[in-house]
Amino acid sequence: MTPEQIFLIAAIFVVALLYSSIGHGGASGYLAIMALWGLHPEALKPTALLLNIVVAGVGSYLYLSARQFSWSIFWPFALTSIPASFLGGFFFLPPELYRPILGLVLFFSAWRLILRKDCADTRSTPPRRLIAMPIGAVLGFASGLIGVGGGIFLSPLMILFGWARVREVSGIASLFILCNSVSGLAGHLSSLQFIPEFAPLLAVSALLGGTVGALCGSRYLPVRTILKAMALVLIMAGGKMFLI
Repeated sequence: MTPEQIFLIAAIFVVALLYSSIGHGGASGYLAIMALWGLHPEALKPTALLLNIVVAGVGSYLYLSARQFSWSIFWPFALTSIPASFLGGFFFLPPELYRPILGLVLFFSAWRLILRKDCADTRSTPPRRLIAMPIGAVLGFASGLIGVGGGIFLSPLMILFGWARVREVSGIASLFILCNSVSGLAGHLSSLQFIPEFAPLLAVSALLGGTVGALCGSRYLPVRTILKAMALVLIMAGGKMFLI
């Protein structure tokens, strides 16, 4: 194993730990790290989705077991996002078209979270299904197209509109990401041949980091800390859109 591979594995662990603490899979972070590391462009999307599945899988289990989840809020988003993510996996959009817009959206979401003064985790008003289902379709298609699980978009949206409690948002986002990552990868099966041979090591690193992060986020971290971590993740993801 080369020093470069060791660095990549360690970086994947850190990203998985940070992202899973707020219910995310970490795909946007993996994409940035692997691109900087010089991984083949064709391998970026399937490898990120694979790691997303590992982290979101363990995260979903831990958040659900901690009862930080709401099925009634989750299913309208997932019902439309899963097929849309599969469809998005078939398409390729030139990065220069979507990255600047996506980066600005992520920065704006982070800014709104930073300005948020009310950190109570008790009040929420679930969205109407006629609102949740179209949003789920849009986020699902975007996640399949870009190679992320969609939680990077869903989480701040739910918090900013008060659709669920903060910890519930993390649990919902985790399962949302798992479903969309599986669907997006299925729509991009031809790219699996480009996954690097050391991907199992990356998956183990992501699993360890994801387990620690999800365990802390679902049970121990204060709500204020979760919101700050989410803002940091959004800033990192937004910055990646302009730097990679």
